[in-house]
Amino acid sequence: MLLAERQRKIVELVNEKLSVRVTELSKIFAVTEETIRRDLEKLEKENLLMRSHGGAVSIEENQAETSYLEREITNAAEKRAIANRAVQFIEPGDQIVLDASTTAWYMAKELPDMPLTVLTNSIKVAVELSKKEQIKVISTGGILLAQSLSYVGPLAERSLGMYHVNKAFLSCKGVHLEKGLSDFNEMQALLKKQMMEIADETILMVDSSKFGTRAFSTIGSLSTIYSIITDSKIDEQVRKQLEEKNIKIAIVE
Repeated sequence: MLLAERQRKIVELVNEKLSVRVTELSKIFAVTEETIRRDLEKLEKENLLMRSHGGAVSIEENQAETSYLEREITNAAEKRAIANRAVQFIEPGDQIVLDASTTAWYMAKELPDMPLTVLTNSIKVAVELSKKEQIKVISTGGILLAQSLSYVGPLAERSLGMYHVNKAFLSCKGVHLEKGLSDFNEMQALLKKQMMEIADETILMVDSSKFGTRAFSTIGSLSTIYSIITDSKIDEQVRKQLEEKNIKIAIVE
């Protein structure tokens, strides 16, 4: 394979998978890791990708958080249906944690006014729940990410560490059967990992487009997931493999 063709294919792979490691590229193209590193250095200078520790990431996604305004209109029907189903998992008196996903915000809108304690790093979720008198809302505080109107960072992580909840309701950018859950933003990924650790059960809320993809930052393995709520477009083979891992699957239309 000619140098130019290999580098073109590297860019295509990075944009398709959002992130890829040097070791993986070395095996795919049957060249040394040093050769791949030189390729990545050249491609980064040409602004075709961005190097990361041990690999490269797509500049098309830029690993930045998507604006909450954009997220609200992306797969909105599926997210609302998933949120409505997630509300059915909640019982009066529960203590739950909601992340800063759009689906969690839809959940907050649909939650009935009942005795409940909600821990969240989302300003939008907190504001929505403030309209409901019986729901106690605890905000993590921390570094504010303007794009998602959410808190992250050491203070948010320490805040989560002070609590224990019955259920965590999370979303993410990628769900991979072997590599687990991932997100574009490293600070959000760390926070979601901690949310899973303080919860008895984690309910993952993702539309079918998230399966089979990997984002830049790993959150955790699928083994920690109690249930997944997704839409009916999920691949049947993926569904079977998830059930083989003893993960409950709830399908919404």
